[in-house]
Amino acid sequence: MPEGLLGSVVVVKFGGNAMVDASLQRTFARDVVELWQAGLRPVVVHGGGPQISAMLDRLELETRFEAGLRVTTPETMEVVRMVLTGRVQRELVGHINAHGPFAVGMTGEDAHTMTAARRPAWVDGRPVDIGLVGDVVDVNPSMMRSLLEQGHIPVVSPVARGEEGEVYNVNADLAASALAVALDAERLVMLTDVEGLYADWPHSTEVIERLTTDALDGMLPGLASGMLPKMEGCLRAVRGGVRKAHVVDGRVPHAVLRGLLDETGPGTTVVPSGSEADVRVAVVPAADAGPESVESLPLASL
Repeated sequence: MPEGLLGSVVVVKFGGNAMVDASLQRTFARDVVELWQAGLRPVVVHGGGPQISAMLDRLELETRFEAGLRVTTPETMEVVRMVLTGRVQRELVGHINAHGPFAVGMTGEDAHTMTAARRPAWVDGRPVDIGLVGDVVDVNPSMMRSLLEQGHIPVVSPVARGEEGEVYNVNADLAASALAVALDAERLVMLTDVEGLYADWPHSTEVIERLTTDALDGMLPGLASGMLPKMEGCLRAVRGGVRKAHVVDGRVPHAVLRGLLDETGPGTTVVPSGSEADVRVAVVPAADAGPESVESLPLASL
């Protein structure tokens, strides 16, 4: 088992295509329970972009993104809240609880766990109004700590309260990052739909295996909009005290176990500046989905 993980909090952001693939959902839920049984304390933060977009299309409401974030009107916010807490969260809680009475669903609104303020957005140097999109400005982790101490697995929808009673749509990557810092988590794991952070996308499939916060900070302005919130979340988390943040391919079965338990596992790892080499790059074939077995991982030794 990697040093420092036993008994520690690990925050996992579950999103991307894995959320709409029933087999990957079940595999993810089983892996989270295995982490719990092995002595870790997992917290799951989920997204729901594909499901939200599908419901907006059904209701003939506009779907638009700016700077990688969903433009959220009051009408859109009603749909976001309904889909995240009424459908996506319930499905994920159900998959985890198929293995025992572990998961408890909650949102950032519950017990004032997450407080957000309206997030500004900039595109090509100009401000853009993205509506009821929030940035987390305060986290009260007391309720979540109580759930963890009682042996539960919190499953969190990224909806937060505003200081004046507003309700904000918070990007799940940034919500997971804020919770990881507030909970003094040892690790943050982001599931996405690519092999990791590409060094020179779309010109090559070279994946950056490892980079420091300073190196990542310099890269952020040039990242594609889809990857930007994930890497910003990793940067905030590691600078906030999380020991390592991992971006792994959620399309690969057991990606969470590989990201946490295999120090040479695929994906991109962000570490504090001054701790390791600035950038390490590897060539990852785009068609390589990785192994479907985790028998080689040191789970039994946890």
